[in-house]
Amino acid sequence: MATHATLRPARVVEQHRSGYIVADGLEEGFSVESLPEWQRPTSYRKGAASPEQRPAVGDWVLLDGLKIIALLPRYSSIKRGAAGEHYKQQIIAANVDTVFVVCGLDGDFNPRRIERYLLLVLGGGVSPVIVLTKVDKDGSDVETAREELAGVLGQEVPVLALNARDPASAAALMPWLQPGMTAVLVGSSGAGKSTLTNSLLGSDRMKTNTVRENDARGRHTTTHRALIPLPSGGCLIDTPGMRELKPTGEEDLSEGGFGDIELLATQCRFRDCKHEREPGCAVRAAIASNDLDAERYANYLKLRDEVAGAADKLATRLAQKSDAKVQGKALNKRLDDKYGRH
Repeated sequence: MATHATLRPARVVEQHRSGYIVADGLEEGFSVESLPEWQRPTSYRKGAASPEQRPAVGDWVLLDGLKIIALLPRYSSIKRGAAGEHYKQQIIAANVDTVFVVCGLDGDFNPRRIERYLLLVLGGGVSPVIVLTKVDKDGSDVETAREELAGVLGQEVPVLALNARDPASAAALMPWLQPGMTAVLVGSSGAGKSTLTNSLLGSDRMKTNTVRENDARGRHTTTHRALIPLPSGGCLIDTPGMRELKPTGEEDLSEGGFGDIELLATQCRFRDCKHEREPGCAVRAAIASNDLDAERYANYLKLRDEVAGAADKLATRLAQKSDAKVQGKALNKRLDDKYGRH
């Protein structure tokens, strides 16, 4: 049993299939061993922890020598539903203060996808900042993009437009990267996340690539999440591009950027209004008067259904775990009674 004198805290700076890289100071990170239940299984293994129970980039852990023996409590996390039929959660980053939602002012710009990001971010109790990159590209229209986002941002969410390649322009992010602060970059491949990281570092540490000319889609250059200390004293987590953003079922639409639509629904004549053909529907009236964007409302309905579906799967999973625990206790009691175990 380790004594308190032998334990020391460290932060997870990289997570790989083979293990973790942690840092306990400003020096380079180092590899550590983890508990068996935290090791990513190649097949089903009894006792393996679910993805959200394992350390993630940004987590604080306790080390005994070169072995992680405990995961310290998180004060925030950004997560999404993992791909696949079975319900799982994936931690994108832990213990972060700000999420920079990066979107290029080219074919990457998509207000509906930004809404999806905001739902996940605000559900994790973290402050979002919208970062519009590629203002230096021909055809970029910052004002039009801001106008399109005006209907998306029902709450006070900063929107910054900058040139990710220019350190002076990237410096607009510094208020959220002061000593002791941690931010994470999320967005599509090719949006400029790694380029931003290099500009903030003042060196080309992160590999970058160009986007395809035909559809402005980026190529995956960042292959894993990495926490990087900045000269400012803050920390920045760079992440691979994400093309799938599934809700976890724990999100609240009223707090995730759709509070205005939820409020409108309370003003309908009928409490159970479906917002289809019912008389006195405040939502349809707002769409007709252009006070509510029809595409945004359609996205709201889509996300509402996805959140409800994920919530059902989450409830089923929790019930199954609870039943398994009860059955396990009952089995242990029968064995104790039969064999006199104490």
